[in-house]
Amino acid sequence: MMRMTVLASGSKGNSAVIASSRTRILVDAGLSCRELMRRMKLSGEDPYALNAVIITHEHADHVAGLSVLARKLNIPVYFTEATHRAWVRQMTPRTTMSYKQWLEKTRAEKEARLEAQALAHQIATSSQEDRPDDHFFAIDIDVDAIDATTDPEAALQAAAADDLCEDLPAETKSSVRDNPSYLPAVEYFEAGKRLCIGDIDVLPFTIPHDAADPCGFVFEGEGLRFGFATDLGYVPQNVKLALKKCDVLLLESNHDLEMLRDGPYPWSVKQRVLSRVGHLSNAAAAEFLTRDYDGGAHAIILAHLSESNNMPELARLAAEQAVGNHPSLLGNRILLADQAAPMEPLVM
Repeated sequence: MMRMTVLASGSKGNSAVIASSRTRILVDAGLSCRELMRRMKLSGEDPYALNAVIITHEHADHVAGLSVLARKLNIPVYFTEATHRAWVRQMTPRTTMSYKQWLEKTRAEKEARLEAQALAHQIATSSQEDRPDDHFFAIDIDVDAIDATTDPEAALQAAAADDLCEDLPAETKSSVRDNPSYLPAVEYFEAGKRLCIGDIDVLPFTIPHDAADPCGFVFEGEGLRFGFATDLGYVPQNVKLALKKCDVLLLESNHDLEMLRDGPYPWSVKQRVLSRVGHLSNAAAAEFLTRDYDGGAHAIILAHLSESNNMPELARLAAEQAVGNHPSLLGNRILLADQAAPMEPLVM
């Protein structure tokens, strides 16, 4: 048995669960941790039974809840290396300051360093009874470890941090506190190279999108193939080949061309969406179904529909007309993934 549960699909957040009898994989985490867990429970999926998260690309609507969810569930996250690096960069706070602010910061840091050195010297040369009774020294500091090669300020801060994080494993204390991109475990994969997560084989394939290293996937298990292809500006040959012989196909049908052209987006955004690294239109999805789809799927799920530039009825009509033009495709069910609520689990 294989199961696909689309938790959310659209520009405000994307996520789905792919499950076999023994393995459960979350594909993307584009909603908050709380909302993802709520939708999993609504769908009958136990979030604490997840074995891993795998990420298509680093855009916010695919990773918004990733760090919190992975830490909460203590599960590994699979990325391409380039996607992981891009995600870490966007998670790392960036600040700018004027030259005057920089000078003031430098002066304050120098004063703090000198003060810390004086305090450390005071600790090292005074008896235990003479040490001041305040929050600096209520922490148990190994004064013998403070020598000429040690930054006293760093030693004091590290001791304070350990005290505040005493309930966490030692190796994660500083990571959780200081690094918003901290994850319990990171695993890298490469497009075109198979990997195994539990008893599910995963084939990642490159897709054309404006991200660092975006991927689609084919998940194989229990003798079934589930294809997963969203966020692509067009359907190149490698994607056409990867999506052959799928039992379930999740395919982007993002926008109606006329609605996008007449819609509220700035022209620069419209150009991005229409580009070869943007999103598939209803017409482009229908063209793929007409010309290149082999008709093997029991169900086609239309996904990543734009709320501003599409309507479910238009996406469904375009796909049904494409399927209807080929008698061999008449057994295909056309389903629509929703932004606001999870789909009923699709079980094969």
